[in-house]
Amino acid sequence: MLRTRFPFLLALLVLLTFSLSSCDAIGTIFKAGAWTGIIGVFLVVLLLWLVVSRIRR
Repeated sequence: MLRTRFPFLLALLVLLTFSLSSCDAIGTIFKAGAWTGIIGVFLVVLLLWLVVSRIRR
């Protein structure tokens, strides 16, 4: 099951990497407020940690 999902997850990660400009995303987040930016960054890090931990299993 993991072998069939890995290419899909990799393709999704690459698509997200190329579709979002980091400066644009960070600028938009911090225009909404510092606390919104902090919470957003925390959620993104948490999501990445969950994805990596699932891939490693």
